[in-house]
Amino acid sequence: IDFKGVNMVINYDLPTSAVEYIHRIGRTGRAGHTGKAVTFFTEDDKPLLRSIANVIQRAGCPVPDYIKHFPKLQSKQKKKFVKKPLAREAICTTPQCFLKKAKRKKKTAKENIKEKKKVKEVKNNSKLQTVSKS
Repeated sequence: IDFKGVNMVINYDLPTSAVEYIHRIGRTGRAGHTGKAVTFFTEDDKPLLRSIANVIQRAGCPVPDYIKHFPKLQSKQKKKFVKKPLAREAICTTPQCFLKKAKRKKKTAKENIKEKKKVKEVKNNSKLQTVSKS
């Protein structure tokens, strides 16, 4: 799929291989246009960084020195990361104000439903009383 006009990619989780990284950031800079890629990583991602840094460096982009000196990942470790990526906590990208608003809406909707049920019960009880009186 080719998305036109993508000029920035943000990786919230580090790709498990250099090939996957290239595929992800390849959405930017199509047809001679320039693009940027931002990748967030944690301490647990360090073993994966060196291979990605090598790709970035070969493309002519700057790479911080501290990343270049990370230990090389062995092939067994690479296979392990590819088969089973790091488990991460789920993150929520929805702003808290929207979540609170939705919660209030849901709460009022539930209250409205309860109120309608009570009204129906009262009506049914009053009908039963009028039927039983006659």
